[in-house]
Amino acid sequence: MTQRLTFALILAAVTGGLLAAQQQTPPPAPADQPQVTFRVEVNYVEVDAFVTDAQGSPVSGLTKDDFELFEDGKRQDVAAFSLVNIPIERAERPLFAEAPVEADVQTNEHIEGRIYLLVLDDLHTDATRTPRVKSAARRFIENNFGTNDLAAVVFTGRSGDGQDFTNNPRLLVAAIEKFNGRKLRSATLNRIEGARVNPETGSLEPGDDFEQMDRAFRARSMAASVRKLAEFMSGVRGRRKAMLLIGEGVDYDIYEATGQLGATASSVLLDTHDAVAAATRGNVSIYALDPRGLINADGELIEVSGTIGDANAQSTQNSLRLSQDSLRVLAASTGGFAAVNRNDLDSAFDRIVVENSSYYMLGFYSTNERRDGRFRKLEVRMKRPGLRVRNRSGYYEARGRAPAPPTASSSPAVLAPAVSAALGSPLPTAGVPIKVFAAPYKGTAPDAAVALAFEIDVRNLDFVEKDGTFTEQVDVAYSAVNNNGKVFPGERHTITLAMKPDTYERVKTRGLRVLSQTSLPPGRYQMRVAAGNKSGKAGSVLYDLEVPDFGKSFSMSGVSLTAASAGQTPTVKPKDPLGDFLPGPPTTVREFDKGDLVVLFAEFYENARGAAAHQLEFKAELRAEGGRVVQQVTDERSSTELQGGTGGYGFSARLPLDAAEPGLYVVHVEGRSRIKQDEVATRDIQIRVR
Repeated sequence: MTQRLTFALILAAVTGGLLAAQQQTPPPAPADQPQVTFRVEVNYVEVDAFVTDAQGSPVSGLTKDDFELFEDGKRQDVAAFSLVNIPIERAERPLFAEAPVEADVQTNEHIEGRIYLLVLDDLHTDATRTPRVKSAARRFIENNFGTNDLAAVVFTGRSGDGQDFTNNPRLLVAAIEKFNGRKLRSATLNRIEGARVNPETGSLEPGDDFEQMDRAFRARSMAASVRKLAEFMSGVRGRRKAMLLIGEGVDYDIYEATGQLGATASSVLLDTHDAVAAATRGNVSIYALDPRGLINADGELIEVSGTIGDANAQSTQNSLRLSQDSLRVLAASTGGFAAVNRNDLDSAFDRIVVENSSYYMLGFYSTNERRDGRFRKLEVRMKRPGLRVRNRSGYYEARGRAPAPPTASSSPAVLAPAVSAALGSPLPTAGVPIKVFAAPYKGTAPDAAVALAFEIDVRNLDFVEKDGTFTEQVDVAYSAVNNNGKVFPGERHTITLAMKPDTYERVKTRGLRVLSQTSLPPGRYQMRVAAGNKSGKAGSVLYDLEVPDFGKSFSMSGVSLTAASAGQTPTVKPKDPLGDFLPGPPTTVREFDKGDLVVLFAEFYENARGAAAHQLEFKAELRAEGGRVVQQVTDERSSTELQGGTGGYGFSARLPLDAAEPGLYVVHVEGRSRIKQDEVATRDIQIRVR
């Protein structure tokens, strides 16, 4: 498993080691479905059932009474039942833009989409098929990935180049482009080229596969990656989780291993079993996709002039069969399917989307409370005739003593368990709706000062009214992890609210804003922000953040927005980094009423010591759907202002929306340095006027 996807475990330790608590908190059901609540028993099991009619079309409208659920032949009571029906949402974009404008605000208010984990098996993919893997994975993101979906990209052979869970297609595609197949050369070819003369018979015989131990190591490494990733996802309840394993399958022949290699083969089998067991326990469906397409096993023998003994076409055919069988086993054992011997993976992608878009989730508390690690068969039967159901065949129970449930601490210094669990969750949690905005500005070198704004919907919290005052305590915590898995602990703010009725009504209507600041060195991060109370209500947001190196060339900070209407939201300011630069608090709102006033602030940085005096030009434009500029603010500055220093040029613009008709707009901010050749830095923010 990559270092980056271990961050949730590290983060949980930083915040009190309470990741297990997240297992007790499922995501909310859609509005037309009852909210599912879970007890703390560890014997709770989920089964997702994909139901089709005789024509293979998904069937909706079924009830709990249409299903029968059995474990090891014993009927189980269905304690939780819901239909999951997820549309594919597409990003809204202005007509003049070639691609959607990336959102600068992230929220957990729409997290009901599909969950994909793209595992690119570079250890078992030939280098010549690297472009095919990239193209297939890229097509999946471009054609099948919705704005309400979440995906992560992982490589089995190296860390640091993947992408944690995000709904940003650009970041996912950027990670995919780093893939390079590193499969070992064919064992048959190694044996042919290592041929030697048998001194007893004088005949030429194939040599040994000198890379056999490395093959075993790679097979175990791939299995360990699948196991750890499945364990990582096991805390996500109430959702189907799809692992797309793209690779050519294990190229280690466990049936030919003898002697010392026999023990290695047993280890490979055991690790594969553990991977399957973890996936079945975590309800993770593996879809194994072979990028080779229709392949002729004899093709690799073209590299050599002939065959020797049993190092022949049959040997290569056996290797192909074994590698494909390894993919079939992983898929069939976990409720997915294997796409092998096909040139068109797009149809497989379409099927994956269908299976993860409409299904029934059944939950039960197993009557078998033994933790013996044995396989338990699951069977879902339909009472209505003519319907077909597909679900995973069973799961392996965990071994050993069940973990103790987390307990709340009476110490005020300890983060509330629900907030800690939300902060360490693999995915956003929706118990408390939150919107997050972050903008990096130049700080104390080499770090950037990151301005943060969190807006929290507090209507779900537990306010207590006494003598006309409404009180509640809210914990807000955040942290960041870079692309190498290093955790940068943030801060925790405990906010004690004591409000009169009018303020309380305003907070319920407008929410609560919290302003803060952190320092981070240049790099790519995923920030995690969580908020909640001590009674168990909490939510979290994942925020992808790129911190530029402001010490290089001509660069630009983030762009922070406020508005005349922003002052209506009650604001708490543990830190207020932009208080001297904006007339109001930074806001996460990106939808404004006509007649409102939007004000932005950005900084531009130039590192051109000793350069001749020159001009810098800045502008902000409000662009309508067709690209027409509705408002424009410009400014011109001289490099002599900094007196040879490397500070920043602050730029502020006021954009009144009086003349803006309702619709979609882009705020375009641009800086240009007139030194030698023009250097340009830009940012776009999408807003809506209603």
